[in-house]
Amino acid sequence: MKITLTGEESLRIDAVAGQLTIEAESPDQSYTPFHMLGSAVGMCTFAVLQSWASNKSVPVDDLHIDVRWQFVAGEHRLATMNVKLAWPSLSAELWPRALRAANICGVHRTLAEGMAVTVEAPESQSVEIESPAVEESTRGIGRSSAAVAQADGQPRPPAAL
Repeated sequence: MKITLTGEESLRIDAVAGQLTIEAESPDQSYTPFHMLGSAVGMCTFAVLQSWASNKSVPVDDLHIDVRWQFVAGEHRLATMNVKLAWPSLSAELWPRALRAANICGVHRTLAEGMAVTVEAPESQSVEIESPAVEESTRGIGRSSAAVAQADGQPRPPAAL
């Protein structure tokens, strides 16, 4: 497998024999935590599709997965992530089933459905940070009006809509 950083907000995953490699298109580009998150979604999608394809006796040699993301304006967190599949050898009649299989990816589902994150430190109390996606899905509204904890543990008022 090969992960290629194609931009500050994108990467590509290709099926390549041998060990996993991570490359950048330019020497000044670094592998950021957001690239790691995109890699997790892309690699999970690839693994699910590879398993599905092996059951159908379909080769994955020409499967390419491009992952792109966008940030929330003015914030250092992601707003969206897009996974684009390119699989030239896959027949038209198998594409709907392949797309269903791709959406089974556990990392994709975890991010899409939200989760709670706990940060712990010895000798102090743990603070649970609730994901906005969890709040939105449980409330059925666009954005939560509840205060969100800042890094110092103090409540932060919600941003204006």
